[in-house]
Amino acid sequence: MDPQNSNMNGEAKMMLSHAKTLRLHTGNLVNRSRLKKKCPGSPSEELQDCIQATLSDWFAITKPPSKDFSDTVDCSIPHATDAITPEERDELRVTVKLFLCESVDSSIRDAVEMVCQTLAVSQLDSVIIAPPWPLEGDRQSLAHLQPAWEELEALVRSQRIAAIGTSDLDKEMLEQLYNWSQVKPSSNQVNLASCCVMPPDLTAFAKEFDIQLLTHNDSKELMSAATFQESVQEGTQDLNIADWRLEWVLRYSIIVKSRGIIKAKGYLVSARKASP
Repeated sequence: MDPQNSNMNGEAKMMLSHAKTLRLHTGNLVNRSRLKKKCPGSPSEELQDCIQATLSDWFAITKPPSKDFSDTVDCSIPHATDAITPEERDELRVTVKLFLCESVDSSIRDAVEMVCQTLAVSQLDSVIIAPPWPLEGDRQSLAHLQPAWEELEALVRSQRIAAIGTSDLDKEMLEQLYNWSQVKPSSNQVNLASCCVMPPDLTAFAKEFDIQLLTHNDSKELMSAATFQESVQEGTQDLNIADWRLEWVLRYSIIVKSRGIIKAKGYLVSARKASP
């Protein structure tokens, strides 16, 4: 290995060892040739490949900090990020799906602020939330969703988000959320892997209240703690990150409205070191 690269790897490892928070941005996957060559079998595999490749590239270009180590490490590849210019903003639609790995409501605001800053936009066109549902019998509960939805509603009122939606709610849960909420859900994603045909009662309710039903193929747990640690270890040449936990994963798409094509897509990831 080149001595200079070895030194940079050492500096990158030192930065991560001292940090309490890791923020990772994969950049625009549409343009990243290293990732375009791969054809992941699922969104989970895609995310795993993205984390490994981004960390590996970041390690290769990271230089020693000019002052003390920061509590937050921003792992991104500057040339791989496509910010949106003010001139083209009206022609583009920015959509987001936010996967919460922990029930921390502040994560929603952090994630929205981070993607707005990354893409240089003041408002997202839509955000779909995928909260961590309780494991007991996989029973959904409105009380479990309410804190996250209230945080989304606040972001709508502050004009950070134009429309908000949900993921994997059945008709009963969607109706409860609709009746309780102040800002109504504009969409609900349905996983067709577990439901080959849209349930008639869900379809009827969505049509009556103008809720768009979308399909997706994301697994219930987009990335497990073990898979995240494995991805980081491979991308950082076996750095020990056993005490790191995944907070949230955000996937964004930038769509050209007039043509319906994806101009850019990528992931933002936040992880935090567990308190001793």
